[in-house]
Amino acid sequence: MFKNLKLIFSPKNKDIRKRLGFTLLCLFIFIVGTTIPVPGVTSLKNVDFGDLANAITGGSLKQFSIFALGVMPYISATIITSLLQMDILPYFTELKESGAAGRQKINQINRYLGIIIAFIEGFAMSFALVKDATAIDYLRITVILTAGTAFLLWLGDQITQKGLGNGISLLIMAGILSTIPKTFVDTFKALILDNSSLFLGILEFILFIAVYIAIIVAVVFIENSERRIPIQYSNQTNSSYGAKQNYIPFKLNSANVMPVIFASVIFTVPTFIANLMKSENGFVTFVKKYVTYTTPTGFIVYLVLIFAFSFLYTFIQVNPEELSKNLSRQGGYIPGVRPGKETISYIKTVLSRITLIGAIFICVIAGLPIVVSSFMSTNLPTSVSVGGTSILIIVGVALETMRQLESSLVNRSYNKRRKSL
Repeated sequence: MFKNLKLIFSPKNKDIRKRLGFTLLCLFIFIVGTTIPVPGVTSLKNVDFGDLANAITGGSLKQFSIFALGVMPYISATIITSLLQMDILPYFTELKESGAAGRQKINQINRYLGIIIAFIEGFAMSFALVKDATAIDYLRITVILTAGTAFLLWLGDQITQKGLGNGISLLIMAGILSTIPKTFVDTFKALILDNSSLFLGILEFILFIAVYIAIIVAVVFIENSERRIPIQYSNQTNSSYGAKQNYIPFKLNSANVMPVIFASVIFTVPTFIANLMKSENGFVTFVKKYVTYTTPTGFIVYLVLIFAFSFLYTFIQVNPEELSKNLSRQGGYIPGVRPGKETISYIKTVLSRITLIGAIFICVIAGLPIVVSSFMSTNLPTSVSVGGTSILIIVGVALETMRQLESSLVNRSYNKRRKSL
């Protein structure tokens, strides 16, 4: 890490520093935007938005800022198109099997669909929360909220193209980071300052910190774990590469933090709708029982969603058929496995096994703070129940960004050596 810092501040890597500075500037713009309220809104109804939704938007929901919707409509759109790729609509299945061009088209659809969802959510939110407004006021607020989401999607694209890391993921990480200090302060007050037993409160707070440290260590371990499948090329030998082994690396958690984000969004939307309803009805009762982290049933449903999305997103990101075709075109093969259907079957088997382990790890990490908080002597803030999810997202995105930064530094160093030769 210190070596990378030295390389970043090297005079020869001025463009890397520019990309890093551009990324930080964009994240700063996002944080500032979360504090700017929607113009013309003077009074709001008191509604609980859900702690994870508020964390992802950097607290924008409670403040009803211009970025109140955040990038959640885009995430919702991604979930929809991911499900449609499971042989539900032939068009999306064809795009999925079209390689890079197909993924680019799906990403474009996600953006347009995300804007449509943002408009619908913005209208529902403005109508439900804003007091004493006219139809024109509701439309104006909806347009502002939709424009905020559109701007964030554009800002995320700019980070991806001109900065470092995945822009959308970094915006989500920045939003969560801005709310974490308050979570720890609230937990400190609940466990120590407001606890009848100071000694027990201190022990529980130490346990709370230890759980978060364990989560960070576990996420780092998962993100750096991979299964390497050796490959050979029919027209080349190991000796021509200095006896260096070629392989295909499959990460233990190929889906990264996306399954957690997907599952969290699915929990957030019905919770938000239920909170808008004043009367107790069947839908509200269903949400309180099955779509709440703190209930046993809701907790199990949450973990099942994370587990299912881990497999779904992994096989969307890593297409065994496409990978097998690319190997055949390059004259490569897996030793002991015939090209074609056997290679596809072998890759699917390996992916399924390592994804099973990765999905179980993610479920444990996401659920650990919820379990620990339920055994505390004092009722903790509800934001603690999504603390594991927050840490998982932050560490996962940070590691992925660091990995991209290291790759950029290595490529630049390699290119400079080639030019010198």
